[in-house]
Amino acid sequence: MSASFSIPSSTKARLRFLPAAHQGSTGRVATALGVSQRTVQRWVTKKSGARRLPGPLQVRAIEEAVRARWQPPIRARRRAQAEAEGFVFHTRARFGFAAPAGSSDDPRVRWITQDLPGEVARELFAARDADAGEQQQTVILARALGHAYFREWGRRAHGLHVSFSDVEFADFSIG
Repeated sequence: MSASFSIPSSTKARLRFLPAAHQGSTGRVATALGVSQRTVQRWVTKKSGARRLPGPLQVRAIEEAVRARWQPPIRARRRAQAEAEGFVFHTRARFGFAAPAGSSDDPRVRWITQDLPGEVARELFAARDADAGEQQQTVILARALGHAYFREWGRRAHGLHVSFSDVEFADFSIG
């Protein structure tokens, strides 16, 4: 992951992030942290003589608040990136085939690493957003792998339908 996706590591950086995450409101930050608005204002002031440092319990609360607010924007950026650029799918699973007569359709376990386009990411996210079950998402991946890996983007094995089961692991890499 690039540095722009890293959570702020210092308390000072976290105290810059929190007001921005709360539309500039020190009152909202105070409510989230369980302290007074004036306390937050003392932490974030640019006047060095007026600035106060949070105590150990507040530092922990600040870290937890930043983590809670940090993940949704990161996930949204990663989702947009996957939908725009595609992703790499790594799996070890059992693949079988329904194919025209004369081809081998015996299921067997395979390791597969395959680049998949953004359209597949959009379809998977849409299915997840619609509370689709694992089986429906597996069908989407089987169709995508069938087209990209087994049929080489439509250059061979026309009419081949892939079954994808007994997934030992599945991993997605973006960017």
